[in-house]
Amino acid sequence: MITFKDLDLLPDVQKAIDQLEFTHPTEIQAASIPVVRAGKDMIGQAQTGTGKTFSFAIPIVEKIDLDNPNIQALILLPTRELSLQVYAEFLKLIRYSRKIRATVVYGGQSIDRQIRSLKDRPQIIIGTPGRIIDHMNRGTLNFSDLQMLVMDEADEMLKMGFQEDLETILKDTPRERQTVLFSATMPPFIKKVASSYQKDPVHIKIEAKTLTVEKIKQVYYEVKKDYKDDLLVRLLDFYHFRSIIIFANTKKGVDDLVSYLQNLGYNADALHGDLKQLQRDRVMNAFRNNQVKILVATDVAARGLDINDVEAIINYDIPQELEVYVHRIGRTGRAGKSGYAITLSNAWNRRRIKELEYFTKQPLELKEIPSIDDIHAVKIKGIYNQIVDMITAKRENRYEIVIQKLLSDGYDGIDIINALMTLTIDETEKVYREIPADVKPRREFDSKSNGRREQNGAPRRPQSSNGTSGSGRVRDFVEYEINFGKQDQIRAVSLIDLFKKEADLYSGNIGDITIGDTKTVFQLNRMASNRILQLAGKKYKNKAIKLRKL
Repeated sequence: MITFKDLDLLPDVQKAIDQLEFTHPTEIQAASIPVVRAGKDMIGQAQTGTGKTFSFAIPIVEKIDLDNPNIQALILLPTRELSLQVYAEFLKLIRYSRKIRATVVYGGQSIDRQIRSLKDRPQIIIGTPGRIIDHMNRGTLNFSDLQMLVMDEADEMLKMGFQEDLETILKDTPRERQTVLFSATMPPFIKKVASSYQKDPVHIKIEAKTLTVEKIKQVYYEVKKDYKDDLLVRLLDFYHFRSIIIFANTKKGVDDLVSYLQNLGYNADALHGDLKQLQRDRVMNAFRNNQVKILVATDVAARGLDINDVEAIINYDIPQELEVYVHRIGRTGRAGKSGYAITLSNAWNRRRIKELEYFTKQPLELKEIPSIDDIHAVKIKGIYNQIVDMITAKRENRYEIVIQKLLSDGYDGIDIINALMTLTIDETEKVYREIPADVKPRREFDSKSNGRREQNGAPRRPQSSNGTSGSGRVRDFVEYEINFGKQDQIRAVSLIDLFKKEADLYSGNIGDITIGDTKTVFQLNRMASNRILQLAGKKYKNKAIKLRKL
């Protein structure tokens, strides 16, 4: 398995990859990056979640001419949400490449704001076809120096009625550009693009992984972010697995989780990239020999582990890539044994759960959070089984003389047994915090309807609740002010990322964002107003967050 270092990336790009704790490219990345870097046209056929974004993002960043301030790369995506996700990935890659600028344009956001961002002369443009054409018609986008055009999720764009827009963009951009397509399927239009707009394209096809998971029970639990630790403790006490690997997405997450579990008395240890080889070997030997029951690990550190007796794995964090999920759950259910895979999710990640089901071709069962009574019943059953095992083992009755004396002195047999169990069984009752039910998110209009076009070519707007055409924001959105602005180097995408991470706010609940010098005004779905209050008092960029409803 090759590493990113084997790809000989530019130092700034490699530094960004190291910061993200990525060491090995996915299959589509390993196959595509050399082809795209070589300047060849390409068709990449792979499922969603296989790491396609870095397959084209890394070569684009490396190929940008820093002395040329004009637009050199265009990435087309079907929806606003996907555009923002890809934009966020580019920001991660260019964090150490100060001269490279990227921006995102999509329907539903103020076009004036986008025009202002275009005046900063970004070399990389990410956006939806409809809004790209709007800017082309206004003369605010000039692709005369375009070197690379990428169409991601091309088949999805066709399903959404963007074929005419795509052909317009393909015809109105330089013929000599490099053209790269990514698509899960190969509809006729993709083949037409290959024959009409590409030069001898390399076709890379990554077969969908079909995981043999008949013996792995896959389940998930929904819980609010602030109660994930409480749920984890309940699950550990309810299932009482003999050996378990818990996956977190970052090294800090691993260290924090191990510290939390050890403080509660659990036999847990950490495995991540910061450990020296001697420490790693010590942890792994302890886990293999059952001296450590709970191993908390990052994906990078867990690659290559050869352990056949892992009873269960828990996804404390849902992985960013679907292939990573497959690798994780493959750690259990080995050597002909059954296994258990548990994922901690929330109501806002249901789409992601569906993607996992589609990718593994297996259902994930939603389970109810174990109650305190459930956990107590499991504990009682465990004690009963231990006693039965000791009786059937017919061990030497070393304490029979004590029992006989107690009986001869007139003590009741039940009282004697109860006293002995009290002496030998830990009577400390663990206090479990009450876990509230996660709130099912209000159904927004499908993001895929943004920019979808009618037969006459006009953009179709979602219908408001009163039946009139429009976004419905006057009725459904309220405005908030946050004490961050341009002087804090705040950007719309970083705010959206903050809202997602700290308040579990789905981006579809966020409307227009207007960034001022010291403050930012943003629109928020009225039904999600209670969630934004979770930010109050927290710190961002070393500054306390202050919110005000306008």
